[in-house]
Amino acid sequence: MLLFFNSGVVKSARQVGEQAPKFSLSNATGKAVSLDSLLDQGPVVVTWYRGGWCPYCSITLRALQKALPDIHAAGAQLVALTPELPDKSAATAGKNEVKFEILTDLDHAVAKQYGVVFKLTPEVHDLYRTKFNLTDFNGAGAGNDELPLAATYIIGQDGVIRYAFLHADYRERAEPAALITFLKENKAILTVRP
Repeated sequence: MLLFFNSGVVKSARQVGEQAPKFSLSNATGKAVSLDSLLDQGPVVVTWYRGGWCPYCSITLRALQKALPDIHAAGAQLVALTPELPDKSAATAGKNEVKFEILTDLDHAVAKQYGVVFKLTPEVHDLYRTKFNLTDFNGAGAGNDELPLAATYIIGQDGVIRYAFLHADYRERAEPAALITFLKENKAILTVRP
């Protein structure tokens, strides 16, 4: 059974050198957090996760939390975007002891701007339906057949995407050590203001 896909979404997603679409999303407590406000503090690592039901996402969130002091030491902010409803993202953050912002991307609005949303294959859709209902996690507007890639971007203070990790296999994720190395080695271009 094909558990991942190759629909062309990786090639059509936003790439290095492109302007990052701006966004303002709410965290689990309803506080709005904008990309602009994060960029005022330094470069931003933006990562998507599919949901707290995904073990690979949980592993990644815990790894990013462990790397958070080094990300901050490199002058960057970290934010995770998810289609999960706020109560679900709060549970995911608590379960994984996450201290960085997790923002709810309702109906995949921002993920679609970045081009990282894909449709589940019929086989995967049917498999998920035997385990859980995606609309219980993501709401009716997000549907039960779309998810974001486990994409990660590093956006410079000028709003330009400087690093992009995009992979069709949901098991492949950006390594925190690689993010930290990139942040340290590219500080000069990441901190250029518009």
